[in-house]
Amino acid sequence: MLMPDMNGIEVLRDISGSASAHVLVLCSSLSTEQTVEILELGGRGAISKRDIGQLIPAINAVISGRYWVNGAEVSNVVQVLNELSREIGPQTQPRPYQLTLREMQIVRLITDGLTNRDIGLELSITEETVKRHLTNIFEKVGMSNRLELAMFAVNHNLVRKG
Repeated sequence: MLMPDMNGIEVLRDISGSASAHVLVLCSSLSTEQTVEILELGGRGAISKRDIGQLIPAINAVISGRYWVNGAEVSNVVQVLNELSREIGPQTQPRPYQLTLREMQIVRLITDGLTNRDIGLELSITEETVKRHLTNIFEKVGMSNRLELAMFAVNHNLVRKG
């Protein structure tokens, strides 16, 4: 899901406020966690590039107001999300403070002492994208700087100590 400046999920975050957007995310690889995050962000579905033969049916499903998940048209997205969440397992559910999986990765890397540049390199995203994520994280947890965030994360068990 890598693009030069941001990945598909980050793009979806930026456009998810648009009520008229019906987004189908095309990914180089697609995990269950990414599928759940795409649906939670308002995406109508996701398709892996290795399943490109299903692109036209996926587009037709999304245009028709349905969802496309795991290679099939879906009408009951709540049921699918519940099933996918069970598949992911309890280690990632619920997400504290409504932090996304990517935001949780960034919190962990902040507590490891990485700079924005190093986080970007580690996650294959730009430094600007890291800054955007940090802004969102600060808003969600009510912190205003990296040190507060790191202390908060450790004290609230958002990351493993040691």
